[in-house]
Amino acid sequence: MPVHEPPRPLWYAIWTQSHFEQRVHDQLAAKGFRAFLPTLNRWSRRAGAQHLISVPMFPGYLFVQHDIDKASYIGILSCKGVVRILGERWDRLAPVPHAELDAVQQVQRMDCTVLPHPFLSEGQRVRIAAGPFAGIEGILIRTRPSRGLLVISVNLLQQSVAVEVDCTLVTPVGDTGDVRTPSCHPRLATAIA
Repeated sequence: MPVHEPPRPLWYAIWTQSHFEQRVHDQLAAKGFRAFLPTLNRWSRRAGAQHLISVPMFPGYLFVQHDIDKASYIGILSCKGVVRILGERWDRLAPVPHAELDAVQQVQRMDCTVLPHPFLSEGQRVRIAAGPFAGIEGILIRTRPSRGLLVISVNLLQQSVAVEVDCTLVTPVGDTGDVRTPSCHPRLATAIA
């Protein structure tokens, strides 16, 4: 008889005051919530010198994975710097799909360059078939002979990040064909030109 795992609690997006993402994350963690603040590294010039600093991947937002009831909703809102949890009201919050945050978490764990990118709602949806990003889905928007830019979006926030990928490992979503026939050739190359 197969053993069924209990469903994972849903992810929710928390909107914060400007530059309060880390402070809110720390307060949520101290209260026992599973908070996730994805970050990326960016060069910054301070006092005439370049420094590599960590900044939020989605400025003004972080995520919490929790079965939210009224008490936990109030607990989250009581954190200094929280503006609101995205949704209509406490019992009608807008969840972020697990697949979107699983992709963001996987990219966060990899040692690669992640760039902010404008949100895309249309384009060629692809899946990485092999390698360290295997299974990640996103939108391929720019290509070179063997490299492409895969855009990973959090639709609820209407924000995206981009990571460079090997086009030979890309297949269109829903395609069962050979991974050596990627969707990153002339048709997509014109999308960025």
